[in-house]
Amino acid sequence: MNQSKDAARFWAKVSKGPRENDCWLWVRAVADDGYGRFTLNSDGRTQAIRPHRFAFHLAYGADLDGFGPLMHHCDIPICVRATTGTDTHLSVGDARTNMLDRQAKGRDTNGTGFQWRGLARRQFAERSRALRDEVRAHGWEREERIRALLAGADPDAPTLF
Repeated sequence: MNQSKDAARFWAKVSKGPRENDCWLWVRAVADDGYGRFTLNSDGRTQAIRPHRFAFHLAYGADLDGFGPLMHHCDIPICVRATTGTDTHLSVGDARTNMLDRQAKGRDTNGTGFQWRGLARRQFAERSRALRDEVRAHGWEREERIRALLAGADPDAPTLF
């Protein structure tokens, strides 16, 4: 693997939010489960990897196969922000930690506590793609729309005021 070439190719596919603790969003391929897709090419073979896993690898130097499941603390499946100093969007987790995180965020009962959870796989992917498409088309300049999409809301829905 050519780390510097892969890293440059990777970062060209990421849009960083303007605020200090914003997500860094993957703006390319999104799989049917709502998570991003990225490929590494080494020794004549192609390896598919989740973008958030590659970002974690770049941030911490961990071997791509040397860490377990990652948890998105921001709950945005296309976020690739591995470290923010005091605020972490991604960290290594396990099933127990993930369940405790779900419970603490109120999304343990049918996903009703958070707009991204409790959705069918197709809807989950549609939300990720809508967010990705907005950021890819306009960057973060239409920040209000992006914030609505991050929250799982329809940015085109009429407001009361």
